[in-house]
Amino acid sequence: MTIDIQKLRLEGIYPQRQKEFHMQRVKLAAGIISSDQALKVAQISERYARGLVHLTTRGSIELHWLTLEDLAPVAAQLASVGLVNRGACGGAVRGVVCGSLSNVAAPELEALARRIHRHFTGNPRFENLPKKFKVGIEADTASGRHLIQDVGLVIAGSEEGKNRFDVYCAGGLGREPQPGFLLAEGVAEESLLPLIETIARLYRENTPPPKRLKYFVRQIGEQAFREMVFAQPGVFDELPIAPTLSARLVPVPQEEARLVARVFAGELSCHTLATLAGIARDYCGGQLMVTGDQNIEMHLVSAEQRTLALQLLGEAGFAAESPRERVTFRVCPGNHECIMGLAPTREISGELLDAMGPAAQGMTWAISGCPNCCAQPQLSKAGVVANRLVKEEGSEERTPRYDLYQADSGPFAEAVKQGLTREELVEAVRQLG
Repeated sequence: MTIDIQKLRLEGIYPQRQKEFHMQRVKLAAGIISSDQALKVAQISERYARGLVHLTTRGSIELHWLTLEDLAPVAAQLASVGLVNRGACGGAVRGVVCGSLSNVAAPELEALARRIHRHFTGNPRFENLPKKFKVGIEADTASGRHLIQDVGLVIAGSEEGKNRFDVYCAGGLGREPQPGFLLAEGVAEESLLPLIETIARLYRENTPPPKRLKYFVRQIGEQAFREMVFAQPGVFDELPIAPTLSARLVPVPQEEARLVARVFAGELSCHTLATLAGIARDYCGGQLMVTGDQNIEMHLVSAEQRTLALQLLGEAGFAAESPRERVTFRVCPGNHECIMGLAPTREISGELLDAMGPAAQGMTWAISGCPNCCAQPQLSKAGVVANRLVKEEGSEERTPRYDLYQADSGPFAEAVKQGLTREELVEAVRQLG
């Protein structure tokens, strides 16, 4: 059977840098995965993916090193435990992210993320979009993640028993970073699906592939886009939210009941994932969360079990004893596996950690192996982007050049040093203290 890989993008499959291999992305609503599902991913990884699992900055899971023959059985095994690949890649509504599952509003946000995920996943009206379409939900604006979504939802309180959300629109990073703008304030939760549908439809009808929504908004202006959206029939229709017993599965968060496994570069072994799945099953209501910082978070059902759970977490390799655990450092796969990668991000992030003093270790970090900025370096206190390849004088070899970003008063961190060699980058980080 001949398989056209390009047509499988909507199934969450991309070709890997190593031509005979492929990557399978698994789409998780709000980054939540059950212990049974995580154990199945660990088993699949051991058999097909060299025993490795990659956690992404959008709360998804990636399995690399799959052959063409592996794709069908891997997809079938994922589906057998209810894991979804549809729309994880390609021109579709991607996985719905939520960076606020430790907030007191987490149960409501989790339920909303699941509802949006169910509505758009596999919905043919919202596939074959010009490019990816990203939706994110936050409890507040502190992280800035609402600014990098095509649709960013920030809870704005409740009125007459209805949750209301501020809706941001047309954000994104990459080569042309653009913060999302406030499209509408205080939108009733019951109206969010019609509003997101309207935005996605206008995007599809007015934007040439492979441009993002931010391109269309730049072309016509924010106010013109707002007027276009608000003029559509039914844009603020209120769809009733049917009661369900399965909308909220993660235990209600309490600070003393949070467990965090800090995963360097988002790279987990299958055996470690299986161990974490066991801890979640026994102590955390059977639920794990892949966070935007590429970690695994779990909430204890009973805070009285914290000491034992922390001991088990430490035995699994998460005792927070090294900078690789203590420093928040988001890392994309880079040219280790990604076809777009220009630089070996995992190697470089390790070198940068070794060069950091106390001041630098106190910052949040991210490194992207290409200008697409999947690791979201502009949302960190300090970030690194491999911007281009340069041919060395007297040699045919091309080596990466790096831009160093630091946060200031703007919505995104900005480049403070550009075109650095690897050695210059390490020295610049060392000078941060």
